[in-house]
Amino acid sequence: MSLALSVRELPHPAEREFVFGPADFERVRRLIYARAGISLAESKQAMVYSRLSRRLRETGHESFADYLQWLEQASGPAAEDEWQAFVNALTTNLTAFFREEHHFPVLAERLRALRGTPRLWCAAASTGEEPYSLAMTLVETLGPGTGGRILATDIDTRVLATGQRGVYEHEARGLSPERRARHFLRGTGANAGRIRIKPELARLIDFRPFNLMSSAWSLGEPFDVVFCRNVMIYFDAATQRRVLEGIHRVLKPGGLLFVGHSENFGDSRDLFRLRGKTIYDRVDG
Repeated sequence: MSLALSVRELPHPAEREFVFGPADFERVRRLIYARAGISLAESKQAMVYSRLSRRLRETGHESFADYLQWLEQASGPAAEDEWQAFVNALTTNLTAFFREEHHFPVLAERLRALRGTPRLWCAAASTGEEPYSLAMTLVETLGPGTGGRILATDIDTRVLATGQRGVYEHEARGLSPERRARHFLRGTGANAGRIRIKPELARLIDFRPFNLMSSAWSLGEPFDVVFCRNVMIYFDAATQRRVLEGIHRVLKPGGLLFVGHSENFGDSRDLFRLRGKTIYDRVDG
């Protein structure tokens, strides 16, 4: 869930398809914060109007007030589906293969030092480039046939589906020609000009929807490594602390947390100790 919420100019009221006022925007801010932990800035009003107008058209509501009231009061599968669409609409995922490249040699070093089967969690999988980068590093470091496992989660179900398909443009950003040749198949037919991740690499990854605001982190056995990059810059301090406490619980003693270049957790030194550039050690004891 690497979020990038663009700043646009809100259309004049006379030019808007739907009535949208300050109270509507504040209601959206409250709902997305409660549902996903995202703190929307005042500058995001135009983005909210643009993204959610599509949901109003799809659901047949004539105003934001009606749509939001229905969202809060409705129940059942249709309501849950729309809540997911609401969250999906307000998150944009920016990613690339081997983004923040300095992380991957450190990951390889840690993988070589581990005993047993490595277990990794990519907590903001987006469209799959990051978990596949972890899988490539795993295979390149430990060799084919490694028993490592990667859990890839995101709150946005649309991008998870893209990641699970594992199909990308041939000139995908961050992917070297050598890795393209080693880890991908050339697309044919409808996928001509594209590439697809090889099955042996895809089998290392379990894609699963997950909300970091969930009260139950049922993620299986503890992890050796967690990648949670460029997510918590969109959370307030209290939410960041809550998520860091959760990550601390699911990391093994001595585990590593990799974060984004704009993220700093100096206020949580009881949980994580800075090891290197945007890399943290789990504090044990």
